[in-house]
Amino acid sequence: MKPEFVEIKTKDGLALPGLYYTEGKSKAVAIFLHGNGSSSVFYDGEDNLKTASILAEKGIASLYFNNRGAHIIKKIYAGHGRARKKKRFGMAYEQIKECVEDIDGALAFARKCGIKTTYLVGESTGANKICVYNYYKPKNSVSAYALLAGGDDVGIYYNLLGPKKFHSLLSLARKRIKEKRGEEIMPEMLPDNIFSYQGFYDIGNPDGDYNTFPFYEVINNVKLSKKPLWRHLKSIKKPALVVYGDRDEYAWGDVPRIVNILKKENPAPRYEIIRGADHGFHGKEKNLAHLLAFWFAGGK
Repeated sequence: MKPEFVEIKTKDGLALPGLYYTEGKSKAVAIFLHGNGSSSVFYDGEDNLKTASILAEKGIASLYFNNRGAHIIKKIYAGHGRARKKKRFGMAYEQIKECVEDIDGALAFARKCGIKTTYLVGESTGANKICVYNYYKPKNSVSAYALLAGGDDVGIYYNLLGPKKFHSLLSLARKRIKEKRGEEIMPEMLPDNIFSYQGFYDIGNPDGDYNTFPFYEVINNVKLSKKPLWRHLKSIKKPALVVYGDRDEYAWGDVPRIVNILKKENPAPRYEIIRGADHGFHGKEKNLAHLLAFWFAGGK
């Protein structure tokens, strides 16, 4: 099974590269949304193939594509006509609400392929993006969602930096954005990552769209947000599958607890825990793929 190289066109003029796996004439497609950091679908070919092959047995094609938040810093042509020029993208600059443009582009690609049934599969930050997309476009054409290991980035950075430094950097980022300096790279490299001021503000703002899974606030009874928690998750009314590995290293040491928190906030989705799986489901890709195939084929 060999993937076809494709480009996902967005309304704001980006051409995002992707890999399309299909055998024969597929009746449905699973569109995969990757996480942040240095993510790129072109470095996970073996794992992609495992999943795509299992889904193909159910007549489901697989589309993996790099969203605008792929890599840390990446220059991509954006815009139309004379306004088209190279702009900086990647995780360092990402604004999570822009996932709406990327997902709409992927859905448009599926329609051009003659596919009417589409599923969204989001891993890590990809799960957050599904929630954000649904929140802003609840009347979309997607048939079902799969949210895999959705994470709490706000809580992670609050915990890593400590309250004083976290709020100080957030305040500085807000100031730089107001000064039209949001695209400048922060001089201080945060743990494992490089951010522009706008990128850090988007991922760290407790009242922003990134704060989809505020586990830290709930577990530690810390008040970070002014807006209602879980508003994005609660907006999901479509069939949804939520999956975590019981060894997820970003689950605050208690996967059953965070799953129970999610069940309380939105009991409608189906919740599953895969034993022996970490945040990236390494070594358990086939288990996850079979679960996805069963779910999309009508499993309840």
